[in-house]
Amino acid sequence: MNNLSMIKSRKSKVLSALTTGVSIAAIGALSMTAPTLASAKAVQPSSASYNFTVEDKYKGTATRTLSKSGNTWKYDVNARVAGVATASQSSVFSLSGNNVTPSKASTTYKLFGIGRTHNLNYNPAGKQVASTYRGKTVNMNMAQQAFDDLSLEVQIRQDLLNGKFSGNYYMAKKDKIEKTPFKKSGNTKITVPAGTFDTVRVDRIHDDNSRSTSFWLAPSLDYLPVKVTQNNDGKKMDLELTKVN
Repeated sequence: MNNLSMIKSRKSKVLSALTTGVSIAAIGALSMTAPTLASAKAVQPSSASYNFTVEDKYKGTATRTLSKSGNTWKYDVNARVAGVATASQSSVFSLSGNNVTPSKASTTYKLFGIGRTHNLNYNPAGKQVASTYRGKTVNMNMAQQAFDDLSLEVQIRQDLLNGKFSGNYYMAKKDKIEKTPFKKSGNTKITVPAGTFDTVRVDRIHDDNSRSTSFWLAPSLDYLPVKVTQNNDGKKMDLELTKVN
């Protein structure tokens, strides 16, 4: 591999890890019974900060802010590796009982000033979602509710709060809707810069054995992720909570 190819490869790894640090959603839920509409617990608005490390040498930070106005919720996430890359995500959705219904979402990233944006616009009544990327729009049918990264995180946290089990969720990608399986891997106490937490560990089930993704979720924080690790073909990314604002 020549020097130019090596530089491009390193940039790609940083950007991949950056967007993974932004989108620490799609985790998994843990019980068997669904609550009634009236009894459903709800996540609370919050703000949190994270550090993440790529291959033990690239250092980045991220913030996650969940806000509410009436029954309109917004989740904003921003991440950066200083001097290299930035990424931001936002999701707007409603919450009825335990059910999260996204209305729109956007992801923008920049690598050395050059970037892309991916938008999702949902039509819940028509069971469709329109995905727009690089000037092309793809209309996709939703046989089951599909989520963007951030609304999916909130749906999973809702499920955890209310004791509703589902090992499978559906995510809207650029040109398809993809089923995403997870499994519960036990409870553990972990220490991160923000402190020590009792957590539930959940692993994403990948088709490719060279990939692994694990999440540690804190019940005391409405199952907010306090730690995430990802290994993609030997390239490791670690994300840890530094502060709950």
